[in-house]
Amino acid sequence: MPSRTSKFRGSTSHGRGKKSGRGAGKMGGRGNAGLTKHKKMSVIKYDPLHFGRHGFKRPQKVVSSKTTLNVGDLDEKLDELLRLGFATKQDDKVRVNLINLGVDKLLGFGKTENSYEVIVAEFSERAKEKLEAAGGSIVQPE
Repeated sequence: MPSRTSKFRGSTSHGRGKKSGRGAGKMGGRGNAGLTKHKKMSVIKYDPLHFGRHGFKRPQKVVSSKTTLNVGDLDEKLDELLRLGFATKQDDKVRVNLINLGVDKLLGFGKTENSYEVIVAEFSERAKEKLEAAGGSIVQPE
């Protein structure tokens, strides 16, 4: 079937009326054009939260997150902790001061071979169980 284009040569609209032949004229604009004007009812019906700000964001000075360390990481970082002075060896135990290291809480993920005496402000029950099973203990500062 031959093209119909040749039939419309010389016609400004190619049989589409005034605006529908020009770009996105029949659609009322491309994309989000006209959402506050001629497409307002569709916004109200299908996307009522499109405009404006919703919810809130907490100020950063209010938001605080705890620095944590796992029990398994104590064995991995033992050499480094001893070298930097955050840990000391006393008899069979290794005394680790996590407060000076900047750790707020000790968590119980991982395994430990050595017995540690850990100084930390907060700890999980699982961390305490694992340290005591290895012959260690947790000391909370006053």
